[in-house]
Amino acid sequence: MPFFKSLPSDAGPPNVFKQYPEIYGPWATMSQVMMNGSSPLSQAERELILAYAAGAADCEFVCVAHSEVAYAWGIPRGLVEQLLADPDSAPLDQRMRPLLAFVRKLMVAPNELCQADADAVFDAGWSEQALHDTIAISARAAFMQRLVAGHGFTPLDRETASAHAQRRVERGYVNLYRTFRTDKQDD
Repeated sequence: MPFFKSLPSDAGPPNVFKQYPEIYGPWATMSQVMMNGSSPLSQAERELILAYAAGAADCEFVCVAHSEVAYAWGIPRGLVEQLLADPDSAPLDQRMRPLLAFVRKLMVAPNELCQADADAVFDAGWSEQALHDTIAISARAAFMQRLVAGHGFTPLDRETASAHAQRRVERGYVNLYRTFRTDKQDD
């Protein structure tokens, strides 16, 4: 149940975005570019990183929502949960391991990050842009964690999150929200 009496019991980020479009219009645009724009990371990898970052920070709302988006982009179902339970044995492209190790440390012990953590990412063949994009995506996860926790939002069930994820894949981050929509689609 949200902490704000003005919000419905099933409220989520879209309710806040609609209430404060001057803040969250630019946020949606930034999110669209970050998650679907040009990057050495695929859209699926970026959603995996976002879901993993949220899960590492114990944010069920964002983890569930974005793991479903990752699955909609083609990440094997259940991989996020496997990575969170046992990152060393989860079936994952070896090149992603140092990137996700960096994400975990950034989310749970950011002051312990060091050059060796970045070097492991670079040694796996990732560029500085890939690491920057990973850092920015992790920061997005942290922001959303505070937004949903601060408002008292209840995580979506998997079925609802999956339906929302499919719409996010089809519409992107701006056109997902009627308040910001530029594509004139109906809901």
